[in-house]
Amino acid sequence: MIEVTAAQDYERLDVFMSEILSISRTKAQKYIHDRAIKSVPDSRLKASMSVTQGQVFTFDPPESPNLKSIKAEDIAFDVVYEDEHLIVINKPSGLVVHPAPGNWKHTLVNGLVYRYPEMRKLENWMRPGIVHRLDSGTSGLMVVARTQNMTLELQKLFSERKVSKTYLALMHGSPEKREGLLSGPLDRDPDNFMRMVVIEGGKPSLTGYRVLWSMNGYSLTECRLFTGRMHQIRVHMSALGCPLIGDTMYGAQNFGDEFTGRIYLHSWRLGFRHPATGEELVFRQTVPHDFRGMIAKIKLGA
Repeated sequence: MIEVTAAQDYERLDVFMSEILSISRTKAQKYIHDRAIKSVPDSRLKASMSVTQGQVFTFDPPESPNLKSIKAEDIAFDVVYEDEHLIVINKPSGLVVHPAPGNWKHTLVNGLVYRYPEMRKLENWMRPGIVHRLDSGTSGLMVVARTQNMTLELQKLFSERKVSKTYLALMHGSPEKREGLLSGPLDRDPDNFMRMVVIEGGKPSLTGYRVLWSMNGYSLTECRLFTGRMHQIRVHMSALGCPLIGDTMYGAQNFGDEFTGRIYLHSWRLGFRHPATGEELVFRQTVPHDFRGMIAKIKLGA
């Protein structure tokens, strides 16, 4: 059984649980109905009920035989920086960040508890130290807490927007304006819960972008996140008519995109003030081999 606390208000419990547990809304509704999800103190829950900041819930999914023991696995990822408080990693594309129902193994968290066994002691054992996420197909820099206190401190930095996050994206076409700000309320697509859309009543989002170069029908763009919504860069670039290469969920197939094996998005710069030492930390991570290979293909006009 795990315990989760709402960091903000939500209009619906099923939306909150689907987001926090990385499961579908339908799955969350079933868990609520079957009382695998309970409130603290316990009371009868409905999927449609609102959630207020600070509310506490427990989750005990029936399909996991041993929830208190995340399997330690030797997962490949590079450590860019570490101290007694936190770790900065370079996540490879294709690696899921944390376990979830139906996907309990082969995640970054499995690799973290293998390298840092003490992280098992953190309160949110299913997401120990995880204070932000990258999509499985996105590569690059992530910061992870090593202690419970640092988890709370880093969560505060993210919630107060005091973490600088900059990405590199390879996308189809070229925006009419070479740089700008993109905004709009984002929420789940009512017709496809796996997608995000700009929709009335969604959460505010803001992305800054700057086109670095364009050639042969493609662009390399620097994107800065001022908010951290699910699929934010992918949705905003698609709204410009320039979906990311490989992102068929948001329109790349309209450009004749074949399956590329990944979406070409890379977290290349991460900056924040260390909560324990006060030091300003800035990390940069060059794009991986497959990203460089795609750039080479574009330059050759392939």
